[in-house]
Amino acid sequence: MLICDEPTSALDVSVQAQILNLLKDLQDELNLTMLFISHDLPVIRQMCDRIGVMQHGTLLEVAQTEQLFTAPRHAYSQQLISLMPEFKGMSQQGLKLA
Repeated sequence: MLICDEPTSALDVSVQAQILNLLKDLQDELNLTMLFISHDLPVIRQMCDRIGVMQHGTLLEVAQTEQLFTAPRHAYSQQLISLMPEFKGMSQQGLKLA
C-alpha cells in the first residue's frame, strides 16, 4: 500500500500531471493499492476507484467514484460536489499529456 498525502499540492499543472501519471502507471504495473488523500476533487475523481468523504475527522460516506460524483448520499458530500468546477470536454481516458 502506498499512502499519498496531498501528493500534488503546491505543484504547477505540468508537474502535477507528471506525478499523477507516474502514480497511475505504478498502480497499473504493480497492482498497487493507494490511499490518496487530497482536497482536489477533479484529481480524486481521476485517480480513485472508491472515495471516502470526511468532515472534521469523521467518515461520512464511502462510495464508488462515479456513484459519489453523480449521486452523493450525504448532505456534506452533495455540497462538496456542487462546489466542484465543471470542465466540459475533459478526457475520461486519463491524464497523459501529448
